[in-house]
Amino acid sequence: MATGFTTRRLNRRAFLGAATGTAGALAAGSLGIFAATSLAAKPTAGTRNPLYIPPLTTPTDFALTAKPGQIDLGGGHLSNAWVYNNFMPGPTFVASKGQVATVTLANQLTQPTITHWHGMLVSHENDGHPMSAIAPGGTYPYNFPILNRAALNWYHPHPHMLTGEQVAMGLAGAFIVRDTEEAALGLPTGAYEVPLVIRDTSLDRSGNMQYKPRSGGFEGPTPLVNGTLNPKLEVDSTVYRFRILGGANARIFRLALGDGAPFHLIGNDGGLLAATAPVTQIDLAPGERLDVLVDFGGLPVGTKVVLRDLRAGWDLLEFTVIRQVTSSYAIPTALSSIVALTAPLTTREFSFDGMSKINGKLYDMERIDFTVPLGQTERWRFRTSGNAPHPVHVHGASFQVVSRTGGRGQLYPWESGWKDTVLLEDRETVEVLIRFDAYRGVYLMHCHKLEHEDMGMMSNFEVV
Repeated sequence: MATGFTTRRLNRRAFLGAATGTAGALAAGSLGIFAATSLAAKPTAGTRNPLYIPPLTTPTDFALTAKPGQIDLGGGHLSNAWVYNNFMPGPTFVASKGQVATVTLANQLTQPTITHWHGMLVSHENDGHPMSAIAPGGTYPYNFPILNRAALNWYHPHPHMLTGEQVAMGLAGAFIVRDTEEAALGLPTGAYEVPLVIRDTSLDRSGNMQYKPRSGGFEGPTPLVNGTLNPKLEVDSTVYRFRILGGANARIFRLALGDGAPFHLIGNDGGLLAATAPVTQIDLAPGERLDVLVDFGGLPVGTKVVLRDLRAGWDLLEFTVIRQVTSSYAIPTALSSIVALTAPLTTREFSFDGMSKINGKLYDMERIDFTVPLGQTERWRFRTSGNAPHPVHVHGASFQVVSRTGGRGQLYPWESGWKDTVLLEDRETVEVLIRFDAYRGVYLMHCHKLEHEDMGMMSNFEVV
């Protein structure tokens, strides 16, 4: 078993810090837009700290508490933050399709909050809509069946005009769903299945996390992976499964391995892809997720491989091979059967305007902007003429990305299958097909650049 990561319990005075941030993947040799990108990255100075791994738990009769705390970002670097149950990232929920989640949120912050189950198919009452926000000292009960196929989802605050601050200060966690289709593939598990919440942060002169918002989106000068500064992970010479979450407020990461080896992309927001795609670079925006296999097989003990962000020039995470193991594991090629949505009955146009409006309107919590029939396939067309990127997120359903024109002018391997967040860059038009099959009720569409969301780039719609 690999021994290069730690699970640190937190007491009243010392909690642990987390990170949110993922990056998207790029098909090797086929995506010319990234052809000039170098694998050279700025070296990260200082001692590397063991990667923190959030504790696993089941979402059954679970008390989830949001509160201020003090966390260890690694090496005894204590920092004030906001935490779920004294951890950052918060506990990782693991459940199987068909189970029922029963979670009670307690708000011990000094401002209203509510928790959204990003990617989960839940009713309006369980979605963590801003209109459900609870005051300090309040509680909110969640009770929902798990309808999703196997995937990495996540949970984070969603109070209107406060989401950016609460996520930046540390409130986020993973929610892994499993099912029989995934189990049949025999993917790496246990010590060989590792969540990576990638984000950036800003630290004040005392080393405490701080939120310094700006209209273009909060971007901090310091990367965190699972709330760890300058992390390292000791690995065996075998295949690992990394479940990656893009947890930054606004930053897009471009992931690559420092030795040029490929990621074997097997899944994204909505779970398994139809087939494995080898990719050497991955761009992932806030709210997006990745499921990748990395093969350390055949590497000598002592070999170091770095996970890099090519956009910022950061070395995010250092892997060190510490043990040779014999493994006959073969990376699968065929993964899942995905039925394509077809024959949309209507087309809807959405313009993401400036940094605060959709179709020229600021968000109004009491206004329903449009209605969608349950069970009807529709084409939604997202466009912008400036002030991007806009990671577009839809609550209540997953969708299939079918085209991108203008801007980058192509789709990427990590945009296949099922998605709930898609990146819209300047001068781009992105089309998706979507169908709401789970619940009627009021849901949100918004930009997942959290400062844009807080300024009003959201829209209520009702599934009827």
